[in-house]
Amino acid sequence: MKTNNTKNKRRCVGCREMMDKSALVRIAANANGEISYDPSGKMPGRGAYICKTPECLEKAHKSKGLERSLKRAVPSEIYMVLGR
Repeated sequence: MKTNNTKNKRRCVGCREMMDKSALVRIAANANGEISYDPSGKMPGRGAYICKTPECLEKAHKSKGLERSLKRAVPSEIYMVLGR
């Protein structure tokens, strides 16, 4: 029987590597257009995952990875909150 090795794996929008969901941070955009950090990983709306490293955050900012995944503009305040 084949096992599913991609269960609970998500792709980082910065480095584009597949990782366990628990190793990534989720950013969620709800129907009202509000973008927020999702510590539980269960908020409703479109989500994007990113590594917890500053390098991946910088790559995602330069390549507009979060904007592409969330399908909307991401304010610079979100990048500042994630950078902490």
